Amino acid sequence: MTTVIGVRFKAAGKIYFFDPDTMEVKKDDSVIVETARGIEFGDVVIGPRDVEEKELVLPLKKVMRIATEEDKVKVKDNFRRSQDAFKVCVDKIAHHKLPMKLVDVEFTFDNSKIIFFFTAEGRVDFRELVKDLAAIFRTRIELRQIGVRDEAKMVGGIGPCGRVLCCKSFLGDFDPVSIKMAKEQSLSLNPTKISGVCGRLMCCLKYENDNYQNCDKCEKCDKVPKDIELEKDEIIDLSELED
Repeated sequence: MTTVIGVRFKAAGKIYFFDPDTMEVKKDDSVIVETARGIEFGDVVIGPRDVEEKELVLPLKKVMRIATEEDKVKVKDNFRRSQDAFKVCVDKIAHHKLPMKLVDVEFTFDNSKIIFFFTAEGRVDFRELVKDLAAIFRTRIELRQIGVRDEAKMVGGIGPCGRVLCCKSFLGDFDPVSIKMAKEQSLSLNPTKISGVCGRLMCCLKYENDNYQNCDKCEKCDKVPKDIELEKDEIIDLSELED
């Protein structure tokens, strides 16, 4: 068994496990850790717990330190800088007439890298754009092409249900969703009815899918009539249909 903590770097981002080492880290703390992207600031969403090694990707990185107030101020400053970098990049994209749409910009905590997220229909030759950005910001530049689902997760929005998008508010990962799920739930197969703002099948089709699959195997479900005819003002007890 290995003691780990779960850290998120975005509000609804994926949870990554780290070794707290000898530090007394608890849930809701903020920590500084080393990642593949560089030194990052993250929030502890899962407190220390023992996990079997087979469930982990070893070796685990150790927590560098618990974040200070100065670290939190730096995160806010990086966010303001990312907004300025966004405007600069948009102007450069227009200057080079590149067929791409900038979605978001992130600074790593230690400012060793700036990541520009964009969408495009196909491959984009952005070599000249990278040169311009590197000359302006004088640090490592990474341009990362993302899909429409990732774009919706970053930008956010309101779904057909009237609530904030699931991917923006709590979904850490995208589960596979298929048209078969809509059929099993007897939903309209009209694309406009079962597609999210990203244009892909709604993630919520997955939520009740297992219940519908189990229902198909349940003998009681076969006894419920599809059509019920009632006389005027007649009232029936739905519980009788379950007998």
